[in-house]
Amino acid sequence: MILLDRWLGLADRFSRYAIWFGGALVLASAILVSVDVLIRKLFLISMGGADELSGYAFAIGTTWALAFTLLRRANVRVDALYTRLSQPVCAVLDIAALISLGLFIALLTWQAWSVLDTSLAFDARATTPLATPLWMPQILWLLGLILFMFTLIPLLLRAFFALLGGDLATVRRLAGARTIEEDAADEAAHTASLKPLD
Repeated sequence: MILLDRWLGLADRFSRYAIWFGGALVLASAILVSVDVLIRKLFLISMGGADELSGYAFAIGTTWALAFTLLRRANVRVDALYTRLSQPVCAVLDIAALISLGLFIALLTWQAWSVLDTSLAFDARATTPLATPLWMPQILWLLGLILFMFTLIPLLLRAFFALLGGDLATVRRLAGARTIEEDAADEAAHTASLKPLD
């Protein structure tokens, strides 16, 4: 358990850096698109490629945010029935959800690697004026998926061992759907930490 907790701590640290990186990419692409729109309106010229680069930034930023989202249990879940079930049933469903998610992301990661491998083998480039070598955005996109798998594996194992040990509270803390009360408490804590403007 100590090893898994350390692994989760490392994954949490990486996910924090990753979300800042992904957010910076999306912000930079928004600025680039805004500048391109202004130049088009004012000078009737275009920098070209802003839409292509913003598409790459969005895809990369999304995968780099997945691990952080998983650890914060911030993903959207339909919980209308879930909240009415007993705690043991919810714990089993939480583990099943992590396994299903893991299988899907593992398949996606494998396919992303296959696409990257093909792009490298054929020196594939975007059919755009920038002619971007496709391996560049693809490798960054793949790294986000790999980080997600690096985070999911210890989370799933830790939750699974907690379930085997009858520690349903830990399963809920690691993998359960967030409640309205948890969201409200987090918002209240965040609001309390804000400093008033002078």
